[in-house]
Amino acid sequence: MQPKLYPEDTIAAIATPLGRGAIGIIKISGESALSILKQIFKPKKNTTSFQSHRLYYGFIVDPETEKVIDEVMAVYMQKPKTYTREDVVEIYAHSGTLILRKILELVLKAGARLAQPGEFTLRAYLNGRIDLSQAEAIQELISAKTEKALQLSLNTLLGRFSEKINQIRQHLLDLLAQVESAIDFPEENLEILEPPQLIERINSQVIPELQQLIKNYQEGKVYKEGISLVIAGKPNVGKSSLMNALLKEERAIVTPIPGTTRDFLEEEATIEGLPVKLIDTAGIRATEDPIEKIGVERAKHKFKEADLILFLVDVSSPPSEEEKNLFEEVKIYPHLVLINKIDLIPNYLEAWEKELEKWGVKDYLPISVKEGKNLDLLGKKIFEKITGGKEPEIPELVPNLRQKISLEKAIRYLENALEELKKPNPLPEIISIEIREAISALSEIIGEVTTEDLLTQIFSTFCIGK
Repeated sequence: MQPKLYPEDTIAAIATPLGRGAIGIIKISGESALSILKQIFKPKKNTTSFQSHRLYYGFIVDPETEKVIDEVMAVYMQKPKTYTREDVVEIYAHSGTLILRKILELVLKAGARLAQPGEFTLRAYLNGRIDLSQAEAIQELISAKTEKALQLSLNTLLGRFSEKINQIRQHLLDLLAQVESAIDFPEENLEILEPPQLIERINSQVIPELQQLIKNYQEGKVYKEGISLVIAGKPNVGKSSLMNALLKEERAIVTPIPGTTRDFLEEEATIEGLPVKLIDTAGIRATEDPIEKIGVERAKHKFKEADLILFLVDVSSPPSEEEKNLFEEVKIYPHLVLINKIDLIPNYLEAWEKELEKWGVKDYLPISVKEGKNLDLLGKKIFEKITGGKEPEIPELVPNLRQKISLEKAIRYLENALEELKKPNPLPEIISIEIREAISALSEIIGEVTTEDLLTQIFSTFCIGK
């Protein structure tokens, strides 16, 4: 069941992760929140009224059996000074799956229904407490994996991105007023329209601002969305060992037997401040094993999705035609060649360096995963490959992908308006339509223009209880 866009019922959910812990929270929002609390909560000090935003100590009691379920703290928060701008109740119980589910069951019996994913935040948006970009920032804040991602999401949550969008919209509304004056007074059309001035304002005040935000997306998305890092090579070159080293834990199975990894393995890590999805792939070789063949094909498919491929070769073995052919498949994607096992003596380092020169590889890194040699340099190399070799200046405002697409739409509409303005006899009606569409595209970002399908798509990604 999808959440209603204009709900009147009262919703409830467990707002903390299930499991053993000190405190678990049940959240209730809606007109019946207080009456539900009164049905199941018995304050230690008898009271018939609850002051807003004040904690009360007492017990959750089953109204049917009079059985005490838990010792809790409870708070009633009167609208509109709440997260949803509805009456809200929060019950702070001992955290345990059985306890919290029992309390939630009593809440639902007392008149609430179970909240859908993101429904509390959806109500905060529908009730005007936050706009759509701020609602998305809440989810990004929860999902942030690095300090920089956290700060970028917080900037949006605090409304800085919305302020910027509203400033640009205001410029367009001013331009629209001038264009529509020309429609209302056709006899003075050209005098009011002033095409050169309008062209100048759009090109200097609006489009550069939109382009900068799109550029911000490109520069900041690696911190918000992370990168995909694929580890590839022949069997037994040290791929799984490298993954464990980057994760700083024994996650992948490591054996001297070639072909141990038969499928890809994904884990998350942080490298030089970048959130990274590490993917250890099956060793690529010709094989008759049907299961290993599937693993090899999946590994090659992962090449297409990677932001960077770490291509490992084993310096304890001489270069082979098989590895050259494999590199031909890798080199069309962003990659970094790693010569592993340099701790072994003797080795074929000189032969490998000559071979890489034949392949046209100038940027490679000798490493020893076992001894940890040059792994610190590897982190820096990965950072350089992803960011272009310099510490980027992370912009303060970074849109997400949905918002970036809306910004691009706005630019296209404004470019259409500019084309009309440059004609010998521009039609203000056409210019007006294009500017209105640009304003509408920006309004989609903050949720002033939206659809139920879009809201369902956005809020369905939230956890229940948020």
